[in-house]
Amino acid sequence: MGREVVGSVSEWSGMLKDLFRQIDDGSITLEQFQAFLEHKNPFLAVDFVEDWQNFYREVLGIECDFSNLRIPKREKGFNRLIIVAQGMTPQTIYDKCKELFPSWKYTNENLDDITTSERTSKAGAYAVWFRDNIEADEELKNLSANDLKNRGILGITLEERLLFELKYFKETGKHLDIENVTLCSGSRCSDGGVPYVRWYDGKLYVDWCYPGGRHGGLRSRRAVF
Repeated sequence: MGREVVGSVSEWSGMLKDLFRQIDDGSITLEQFQAFLEHKNPFLAVDFVEDWQNFYREVLGIECDFSNLRIPKREKGFNRLIIVAQGMTPQTIYDKCKELFPSWKYTNENLDDITTSERTSKAGAYAVWFRDNIEADEELKNLSANDLKNRGILGITLEERLLFELKYFKETGKHLDIENVTLCSGSRCSDGGVPYVRWYDGKLYVDWCYPGGRHGGLRSRRAVF
């Protein structure tokens, strides 16, 4: 027995015409239409974008417009969108962390002067997906920054990890990496070391390890970019 079609032919025709009009004028993007076909919320990314605009306004005092920002295609299990606004740097984000909760970093130098990252927002804002987990990716435990590079796995940068911390704290009042450590394999210190971030002894720690360092609690977060 076939399914009964709800709505008249003229109603369907009118909606289809409106659909094609919105596709033609860009009101509906390819990504949104693909999400609709997969029975997903096609406007979920839009909600994330508005949320991040509010975050930057309320927490950092910055007015941002991400309406035209390219959102990477999301992979299954990657539900945490991080948007790095133009000009966001490790030191800027760290300073905001320190303003809101106890924070410590391994150096008295400006993090911007001694940190380089694979992705930066110098030229403009960008978005990247991660797993929405408190702890860093278990599947990446015992893999050093060198191992991840050799396997072609994109890892989180120091900027992205600190923004993740701020956003999660704003949402929950809690912190990330209570039991393990996020290896920021997408960044490097000026001496070749790799920064890492954790919550320990009541404060946020930004420290570093050697690029070949590995152990079960040291884990990166894979980036979908």
